[in-house]
Amino acid sequence: MAARAREDGGPGLGRGPRGCEHYDRGCLLKAQQTCEECSTLFGEYYCSICHLFDKDKKQYHCENCGICRIGPKEDFFHCLKCNLCLAVSLQGKHKCIENVSRQNCPICLEDIHTSRVVAHVLPCGHLLHRTCYEEMLKEGYRCPLCMHSAVDMRRYWKHLDEEVAQTPMPSEYQNMTVDILCNDCNGRSTVQFHILGMKCTICESYNTTQAGKQRVSLDQQ
Repeated sequence: MAARAREDGGPGLGRGPRGCEHYDRGCLLKAQQTCEECSTLFGEYYCSICHLFDKDKKQYHCENCGICRIGPKEDFFHCLKCNLCLAVSLQGKHKCIENVSRQNCPICLEDIHTSRVVAHVLPCGHLLHRTCYEEMLKEGYRCPLCMHSAVDMRRYWKHLDEEVAQTPMPSEYQNMTVDILCNDCNGRSTVQFHILGMKCTICESYNTTQAGKQRVSLDQQ
């Protein structure tokens, strides 16, 4: 950083303290990108607000986020409700949750707002680090917070329709129904029990769970 000489001189000259108790030199530090004396470049990128020095990574300072982010700036916009810079491709095309960026990633439990790892917005509006999202898809397809499907599962549901049709249940289960709750539409319905999955009658998703009531035989109703 560049230095400017103080007019009060040093303690030996009897002109008072220099700087503060933690900094006893005859100069003041002034954060800037280059040295005033030798023009040495301290960083290809410098933010006069964050006092951040770094290599050029197309950074930009977001006033709403209060920090510098890796750009380029034209590829991002700040969502005021989510309180985070997101890819412009998501503008008007994502579900907003108030201040969702202030929550930690539910996978790694690390901060999302100040992370250098890009945030991935799930269809439900919850955020994960992009790297955590990619690891999550190796094990499952649902949001770890609300269990909503994290990807478009319609092709898989059609495949599951075929498997269910080709896999008849044993006779003692063929007339059994169960109450289910859909994790995708939050709707409740009563459907025929099947070991491969129980399809929501509202949105046709298999991302369902038993609602807790006992199964009822159709011939007993």
